[in-house]
Amino acid sequence: MTKRICIIFLVLAILAPFNVSAQELKANVTVLANRISSQTDRKIFQTLQTSLNNFINNRKWTNDVFQPGERIECNFLINIDKALGNNVYQASLTVQAARPVFQSSYKTPLVNYLDNGLMFRYVEFQSIEFNENRVQGSDPLAANLPAVLAYYVYVILGMDYSSFALRGGDTYFQKAQNIVNNAPENRDIVGWKAFDGIRNRYWLTENILSPRFALVSDAIYEYFRTGLDQMYSDPLQGRKGVLNALNKLNQVNTEVPNSMIMQFFFQGRSDELIRMFAKAGPDEKSRARDILQKLDVSNASRYQQELR
Repeated sequence: MTKRICIIFLVLAILAPFNVSAQELKANVTVLANRISSQTDRKIFQTLQTSLNNFINNRKWTNDVFQPGERIECNFLINIDKALGNNVYQASLTVQAARPVFQSSYKTPLVNYLDNGLMFRYVEFQSIEFNENRVQGSDPLAANLPAVLAYYVYVILGMDYSSFALRGGDTYFQKAQNIVNNAPENRDIVGWKAFDGIRNRYWLTENILSPRFALVSDAIYEYFRTGLDQMYSDPLQGRKGVLNALNKLNQVNTEVPNSMIMQFFFQGRSDELIRMFAKAGPDEKSRARDILQKLDVSNASRYQQELR
């Protein structure tokens, strides 16, 4: 064996572990603190932003191997509203994730959600750690931020896997549910309990995993895999797949109106649906319009006007 070949094998051996452990997410975490008094040292928020980017992007969240081009693109925007003293902050979190559509350059929303209930403690340079077997931590307020982020990472993974295989994301939805069941507890922490409201982390995973909403899993798969992924090769077949998914969601909505999962699924999706069915024939367009007005009430007037 020549020296050159030996060197090549050595390089491949060194690189192999990095390929095997390639992370699943290509995440961009942004921390905004424009509402915080200028007396606060702004550097702390930049340090926090760097730490959170490292936390999400450098952690291995599944046992699967993702190639660099397969990583899920997502954004986490933390908008800090108040500094409450003792290094405690009140903030909102916007979570967005996208999925490529087969045979196209288009990326469809997987998640587009605003969580207004984020309370956490952060001291500059403290490590951002998460242990799914000990979510609570010794300081619940310090543990809450990584717990919330890990929760949404698992929701993103669950949605992505479910979009490629029927019920493929259940493992990750259950991991998110495990965080809910073991979430940090403090009088200022909200979003993890049923009594915290009707739109929160508790109700999202409760809906996703509940037998009452079993058809939602089918609908997620049909919407993406038998709907959008067929759109560029056969638009008629693609729209048929999407309509089948909408019919399943309509059945769920009829039995359990105004659920958290319905709002979650349609958040940020109206433009996509309008573009999709604007090109349909009159009958197909009418059926889509009638269902969408029931399912996505906040955009009902848009569907009525643009899918006439």
